[in-house]
Amino acid sequence: MSEFANVTVIRKANVYFDGKVTSRTIVFPDGSRKTLGVMLPGDYEFGTADREIMEILAGELDVLLPGANAWQAFAAGTSFEVPANSKFSLKVRTLTDYCCSFIK
Repeated sequence: MSEFANVTVIRKANVYFDGKVTSRTIVFPDGSRKTLGVMLPGDYEFGTADREIMEILAGELDVLLPGANAWQAFAAGTSFEVPANSKFSLKVRTLTDYCCSFIK
C-alpha cells in the first residue's frame, strides 16, 4: 500500500538518538496506529510494548531480534516482526525509510 486514506497525523515528531531516527504517528479510524519514519546510518536499540511489524520501504539494515544469536539483513521490500514487551537492535547501513505497524 503506497498511501493511507482517512487517517489522522500527529504533528509532533518522534525523535530518537539526537535526531538520527525520526517518525510521525498516523492513527486510523479503528484506533490502530503506524509510524512512518527515517533512520540515518548508525547502531540503535529499541524497546516495544506492542508487537511490531517493521516494513522497510528503502535502505538497508541488519537486525538482531529478541532471542536471536545472529543478525539478519533487511532491505527495501522486506519486513520483520518484533514481539511485544521486548528489545531489538538495529545496524542501519544506509538511510532507511520505514513503516512500523503496532499490533495490540
